[in-house]
Amino acid sequence: MAEYDYIIVGAGSAGCTLAYRLGADPTLKILVLEAGGPDNSPIIKIPLTWGLILKHRLYDWGYNTEPEPGMDGRRIECARGRVLGGCTSINGMAYARGMREDYDGWAQELGLNNWSYDNVLPYFERSESWEGGADEFRGSGGPLTVTRLIYEDPLLDAFMQATELAGYTRSDDYNGASAEGFGPMQVTIRRGRRWSAASAYLRPAVARKNVTVCTGALVHKVVFEGNRAVGVEFSSKGQLEFVRAGREVVLCGGVVNSPQLLMLSGIGSAQALQGLGIEPMVDLPGVGENLHDHIVCDVRWRRSSPGPLYRALRLDRIAVDVLRTWMFGTGLSGKIPAAAVGLVRSRQNLALPDLQLMLAAAPMTAGPHFGPFLKPYVDAFAIKGVFLAPESRGRIRLSSADPTKPPLIQQNFLSAESDRLAVREMVRTMRRIGGQLPLASFISEELAPGASAVSDEAIDAFIRNTAITLHHPAGTCKMAVESDPLGVLDQNLCVRGVDGLRVVDGSAIPKIVRGPINAPIIMMAEKIADDMLGANILAH
Repeated sequence: MAEYDYIIVGAGSAGCTLAYRLGADPTLKILVLEAGGPDNSPIIKIPLTWGLILKHRLYDWGYNTEPEPGMDGRRIECARGRVLGGCTSINGMAYARGMREDYDGWAQELGLNNWSYDNVLPYFERSESWEGGADEFRGSGGPLTVTRLIYEDPLLDAFMQATELAGYTRSDDYNGASAEGFGPMQVTIRRGRRWSAASAYLRPAVARKNVTVCTGALVHKVVFEGNRAVGVEFSSKGQLEFVRAGREVVLCGGVVNSPQLLMLSGIGSAQALQGLGIEPMVDLPGVGENLHDHIVCDVRWRRSSPGPLYRALRLDRIAVDVLRTWMFGTGLSGKIPAAAVGLVRSRQNLALPDLQLMLAAAPMTAGPHFGPFLKPYVDAFAIKGVFLAPESRGRIRLSSADPTKPPLIQQNFLSAESDRLAVREMVRTMRRIGGQLPLASFISEELAPGASAVSDEAIDAFIRNTAITLHHPAGTCKMAVESDPLGVLDQNLCVRGVDGLRVVDGSAIPKIVRGPINAPIIMMAEKIADDMLGANILAH
């Protein structure tokens, strides 16, 4: 029976970060258990092939939600990474921290004083290597490479002009002094390749020799002696194994798998667990609750003449470009056609932005084609809208006491009236930008929702029929003050009612930030690693 100081379950954003930071102490032995396999496929590494990962559900758990009443009863795909790097190996590589007010809200409104913006900023800075260099908001020399996405297409300039005419400002760095305004998207791409948490953190950690990674390892439950977590039981290559943790077990499985594993281990709603034949250990009804997410829908236009990506995607051209990107890190394949992004308000009287709008300078169905002789697809572009401040809440529940069975995911998208109204205004805002004169020469017709969809009812129907997740689920093991009845974790992300067990991933987020959650999760892991090592970056 092997023994390690720390066992980390899941090699995603948080798990990779913790392995790197904890492994800096050569006296510690760390084991990382990952249910998926290696991340060495070119499809993962080359940014432009990201669309294939989602289209074909590659390297993920294959999860879908239960039928969503607010989405015409559709089952919405819920891709979660099952591979080294986790979701950072399958996501769109966008990098954003959210707003200062998000973290100050955690501190002031939720009582989580350790997580104010001033307390988390040093960990954002430590984690990154920003191409613009260090300043009072940005870091340099960190493991995670962050760059501006430079995408050459005349549509981009027209879009930026259109946003200005629509009344919006510009921001050269939305992770700097001001998050509002439109500017170039920031991405985790390094020399033409996806720079995932596995690339940035896990490989350097393994090189130290005191970090061991085991892939293809499905954890069944956390094992306790008394009320202390002492290890995990997992299956690998058809064998059931137990491994012991001398100090702590840390769950980094994500918003779906971490609450599932807690419930399988007897931590959750006692009544629900008993109904599945699981003996309750700690009655924590908040496990699996508070699920919320960003949804996205787009307004799409037919492009009046083919753009640069469309021309480059002719099969003979893109094959050469992909090879050049794989070998030398140069070429169009080392980029994604999401060139500009901005935060705006659905209503002028809102205190903070609740929408993120981004230009997608390519059709949603983009892929290699054979040129004009075989009727290639119609070139198009879209403004994609993301609703950032959802009030709707869902939950994760066990479907079975069998750890190989997927849990039940109910997002309850658009169950709150305020969410429906805001997303409706989001569609109108995207249309207003698309209707500005600088974009007119690029548009031949509106493809979706279509020129006839102008009434509230028509727009709402379009949203219900087409909106999907942007893959930012959060909150199912939320960090909270002790008086919160749905709280699962304390401010150090330790599980209530037991010892030696933490959850460090997106499920710990109490209230989602205004942006992608990869950067916040890495920040959280950086901060918790200091707590585990008895360090404090703020003291230096």
